[in-house]
Amino acid sequence: MQVAELTGLRHFEIADRTPAEPGPGELQVRVTAIGICGSDMHAYGEGGVGETPCHYPMVLGHEPSGVVMKTGPGVSGFSPGDRGSLEPALYCYHCQFCRSGHHNICANLRFMSAGLEPGYFRECVNIPVQNFLPIPADMSLEQAALVEPMSIALHSMVFAQVKLGESAVVFGAGPIGLLTIAVLKLSGAGRVWAVEPLAHRRELAKLMGADAVIDPYAVDPAAQVLQDTGRRGADLVIDCASKEDMINQCVRAVVHGGRVLLTGIPVEVQIPVNIHQFRTKEVAIFNVRRSNHEGHLGVELIHRHSKLFAPIVTHNRPLEKINEAFELNEKYQDGVGKLLLRP
Repeated sequence: MQVAELTGLRHFEIADRTPAEPGPGELQVRVTAIGICGSDMHAYGEGGVGETPCHYPMVLGHEPSGVVMKTGPGVSGFSPGDRGSLEPALYCYHCQFCRSGHHNICANLRFMSAGLEPGYFRECVNIPVQNFLPIPADMSLEQAALVEPMSIALHSMVFAQVKLGESAVVFGAGPIGLLTIAVLKLSGAGRVWAVEPLAHRRELAKLMGADAVIDPYAVDPAAQVLQDTGRRGADLVIDCASKEDMINQCVRAVVHGGRVLLTGIPVEVQIPVNIHQFRTKEVAIFNVRRSNHEGHLGVELIHRHSKLFAPIVTHNRPLEKINEAFELNEKYQDGVGKLLLRP
């Protein structure tokens, strides 16, 4: 099989590897589409994600869909030809966090595409049966590749606790931000602002349901939200980009007693925060750690609202063009939204 290996900063090499046979309780899946995620871009351009460094050569990619090729010993209920979305998180299921239902903060979590655990930028992969999420017959494999990022947007709603008609601001209209905007509107949010410097992404935000878009290079986004709300602020602000001084802008834009969610991954390990704005406003801060079994709901929503989510996928490239694909993504060229690689 072909595997795309990151061998250093901003460089992939295509290698030939022999896939192992699926083990007990595993499925061997032919990978059909994988989205490029913001964390993949961190690894590609910065040599790590947060405090997790790259270990070269490594295989990135954690937003896949695929088709079952083989089933391992002891597997029932699945057969070759089954289509689905593939979950990248490998939980232990026995630590105190797994036992209490908080699998996304598993004490022994392994995440395919992080650290030493290879991801999905390859032609086939063996995964535990619980990491395969079947999709409806009339749902495309392209749509199925949106399920993993959609799960993150859905997990953020656990903390957002959107009430009917509440206002919200989303900083960053990359794929996660776009999905978050759509989920906010599906959850009953009222006015939603999208803060995004790229014109083509502001247009995508409108398609996802944003009522207003703000170019942060043209105006102060927090000041604009305060002006639009009569100095009150928005009920909920979600940071899906984590750039520069964004966390402080979120606090400025939120109402007193409001909620701020941190979904994006910053480049920096430490970020200066105006603690007095947090304190005087009594803002509730929530950190979003990937997702926690929201994949099945993600499949249902993407299938049910397929026309809504279709514009997010703007580009497809074959796996052997991975260097070109990452360069396009890094430079935000050609109106790129979500780019899918096709092994």
